[in-house]
Amino acid sequence: MVIRRMRALAVVAGLAAMPATAQTHAGPYLAARTAAMNHDYAAAADWFRTAIGNDPRNPMLLENAVTALLSIGDFEDALPLAERMRELDVDSQVARMVIQQEAARQGDWDAVLEMYEAGLEIGPLVDGLAQAWALVGQGRMDRALTAFDEVIGTRGLRGFGLCHKALALASVGDFEAADAVFVEAFEAGGPIGRNLVLAHAQVLSQLDRPDAALERLEMLGGGAETGLDALRDRLAAGETLPWDVVADAREGLAEVYLSVAGALLSEAPESYVLLYARTALSLDPDRVEALLLTAEMLDALNRHDLAHEVYAMVPSQDPSYPMAELGRADVLRRSGETGRALEVLEQLAGAHPGLSAVQVTLGDLRRAAGDMAAAEQAYGRAIDLAGSDASWWLHYVRGIARNRMGDWSGAETDFRAALAISPDQSQVLNYLGYSLVERGEKLEEALGMIERAVESQPMNGAIVDSLGWAQFKLGRFDEAVANLERAAELEPVDPTVNDHLGDGYWAVGRLTEARFQWQRALSFDPDAGQAQRIRAKLEKGLDAVLEAEGRTSLRRVAGTN
Repeated sequence: MVIRRMRALAVVAGLAAMPATAQTHAGPYLAARTAAMNHDYAAAADWFRTAIGNDPRNPMLLENAVTALLSIGDFEDALPLAERMRELDVDSQVARMVIQQEAARQGDWDAVLEMYEAGLEIGPLVDGLAQAWALVGQGRMDRALTAFDEVIGTRGLRGFGLCHKALALASVGDFEAADAVFVEAFEAGGPIGRNLVLAHAQVLSQLDRPDAALERLEMLGGGAETGLDALRDRLAAGETLPWDVVADAREGLAEVYLSVAGALLSEAPESYVLLYARTALSLDPDRVEALLLTAEMLDALNRHDLAHEVYAMVPSQDPSYPMAELGRADVLRRSGETGRALEVLEQLAGAHPGLSAVQVTLGDLRRAAGDMAAAEQAYGRAIDLAGSDASWWLHYVRGIARNRMGDWSGAETDFRAALAISPDQSQVLNYLGYSLVERGEKLEEALGMIERAVESQPMNGAIVDSLGWAQFKLGRFDEAVANLERAAELEPVDPTVNDHLGDGYWAVGRLTEARFQWQRALSFDPDAGQAQRIRAKLEKGLDAVLEAEGRTSLRRVAGTN
């Protein structure tokens, strides 16, 4: 119920219709709306403020301007507009978020409580917890715990209340009580994120319970990729971890906004979640989880430039730094800056040579760029780092790189290693089976592999095409045509699928249909070599092309089956 109410607010946020009083100055407003729709928040904020100059009391213009400014984290410029909205008695969630965060940053907890007591609501997931943290900020811990308990007793908010009560207790050094509440929160199945797991581990360490702290960290998984190996090593060595997750009420309120943003991830648009992540970041600029979430939302909104800036703000000494750098490399790649993405990854690999995820990402980027030798080396390093835990996927992608390098022996070894780990992976079965068919090797085994792949993914046109092509290579032309026709239905604009169907038609004597399919294949932009071969088939027929290539004619294939 609470999440549904927040989702309804998200639908409304930033979608105000054009105010009637702005009709005579529509240019700036329309420019602002266009910019906002394209998530160009800086331009939107400028244009909305220009429109406000013509209509300074218009609540919709003010609302949209504040929303755009929040989206780029410009709370300083948003504040006077939010204050104006309060003076005009405008009912605005985003304006109240700006005013509340400013009061909290200044340590004016009286002002935060006055907003709550006056009924100036932000949202059901924020209001009660903000009141409780404001009471912590005032030093009224008994009253604060009562306020947390009120949240805990609210339907749908139990998990949030428990987690924040535990954080508040730990922030004042009551680690015994914090541990008891954390245990209750974890048992309740509340919104447990990475930060809360780390918080409980720190509490347990403060209580001289390193084994329990290590066990709690297991919730975050193992391996260097989590960024927690150093933390585990410190605990194993007997070091007591300092408490630093939430030092005071301001950081507690930041965690509130971060908690709400996390709760809304699957329920609200990224642009709305971004407002909460930005508010958390304004309250606590060093909160790495808020940096990562802000960057992820900007990335999802295709603002790769802004996402890159935020990822770059994560300190290199933070355990999440490798994760942030991988994110930064990814947004650079999708911005078309492959060279810069590779630089980021190479530097990260040098600084963290034990991270297999970095090597995998390097391999993927090198493979996409066509540098198969470098990709093969990167995947090999990832496999070496993973050891016996290397996944089937790693062997599969290295096999692809090796195959494209011309190292078929190495590729086949990798594909078979992948199947040894996960025997029913349709991608591997299809790739290996199709490759064997193309090479004319182990055709019966290849056919069996592809049949298993089709059983797993009967609607995958590429795999159905592989089955038809294997049957074609075995001279089982009637069966082949049925599957190749099905593949063409599933992948109607794929040049290879249409080319294969043309060959199938030719083999069963449907020559006019064969030429039609080859013409279709040409229309779907095949690569140069494939296009040249298709034109030769159109000119001379498939049998003549096969004979010119020194390959077995269709008549001889059919005669042996």
